[in-house]
Amino acid sequence: MAKKKGKSVSFDAMVKFFMNSYSIPTKRDVERIIERLDRVERALTALSTSRSRRNAEARKAERAATVTAADIVLDVIGRYPDGVGFAEIQLQTGHPEKKLRNILFRLHKLGKIQRKRRGVYLQA
Repeated sequence: MAKKKGKSVSFDAMVKFFMNSYSIPTKRDVERIIERLDRVERALTALSTSRSRRNAEARKAERAATVTAADIVLDVIGRYPDGVGFAEIQLQTGHPEKKLRNILFRLHKLGKIQRKRRGVYLQA
């Protein structure tokens, strides 16, 4: 006996069926998503450039207003033309020993202060 053939299904119809049943995106779907992403990226860059210009000016103003710990130490050293000792700097600034030693090292390295002798500092 010969078996009766069923309705032949085209390859395209079979592919379309699997893509729909497994939610596989088509080329057109991917292109649409890419276009939407491009629009969002353009909007974000336009928004961020306008914000960053405004924020950069505000940040510069904030930096100019803030006084660093190194500035405070340099100011204390500048008050003593003959030099000032470590203990006096620590007393006037209130900084812990480790922080003060790091600040003095950095200021000396930058050439803003000189070491008269051990533990005595002058403004350069």
